[in-house]
Amino acid sequence: MNIFYSDTFNFPLPEGHTFPLQKYYLLREKITREGLIAEENFCLPHAATDEELGNAHDVDYIHRIQQGLLTPQEIRRIGFPWSPELVERSRRSCGGTIEACAAAITDHVAVHLAGGTHHAFRNYGEGYCLFNDSAVASRVIQSAGKAERIIIIDCDVHKGNGTASILADDSTIFTFSIHGRKNFPFDKEKSDLDIALDDNTDDETYLQALERGLSQALMVSQPDLAIYLAGADPFITDRFGRLALTKQGLAQRDKIVFHCCLRGGIPIAITMAGGYAQKVEDTVAIHFQTVKTALEYEKQLMQLDEQTKRDCSPGV
Repeated sequence: MNIFYSDTFNFPLPEGHTFPLQKYYLLREKITREGLIAEENFCLPHAATDEELGNAHDVDYIHRIQQGLLTPQEIRRIGFPWSPELVERSRRSCGGTIEACAAAITDHVAVHLAGGTHHAFRNYGEGYCLFNDSAVASRVIQSAGKAERIIIIDCDVHKGNGTASILADDSTIFTFSIHGRKNFPFDKEKSDLDIALDDNTDDETYLQALERGLSQALMVSQPDLAIYLAGADPFITDRFGRLALTKQGLAQRDKIVFHCCLRGGIPIAITMAGGYAQKVEDTVAIHFQTVKTALEYEKQLMQLDEQTKRDCSPGV
């Protein structure tokens, strides 16, 4: 399984900023320390080009971001101060999801240790999101002829409003979002299928809703590829989450998504999306168990492939 990362491209943030930029490096460090993945399977992605970004964003918006021409109001809406380093990191993050999608189609499963920037709209960003990596990657993969129908499974606690807006009229990309009803964003765009949950939703209620919704979404969409936003922010101590899932519940969430997709033979590209736990170590642990579960499913698939080859081989 290939893992894509871009945490080496840092960008400056003011002291005390609420975005946990360090979680990406800490996550990759933990995966390396635990020996989950061989060094050659860690991949530094390309920076998404203007042409690739243009599949989901206005040309003028891309230009103004690149040149630092956003207004103070636009910068406040994004939540990051503009810098050339921020632009490079955002392009790399889009590139990581593009490459993870391509790798998943070849290898069944791939992971991007960033991405999930689902609050970016066609012509503006918000909520720590400049470019919408899921929308960009979906259309790049389609343009390359690698998939016709795609599903975006958004399990970040916040509604993927930018994704829903950009893809609203695109019948080839199905958007499914399970999120908190009362938290950001307060004006929620309509996905193809939305499940809005009340504050303090627990493991059992969440998992039942997810399983029902995901079964419906996969049946309707009949996808060739899934992009899974495995947000850590439904966790009970997340500062911005408002739900009450445990680490065990989030691990079961991952298993449900992987099982439903891989049972149907659907390749799955995983992005990390949000996570703002009071202790950054909790966020890292949740993302780590997502990667570990993905690796376990990949091994099961490889075993099934080998068994199929043996069963189909001619007798001696």
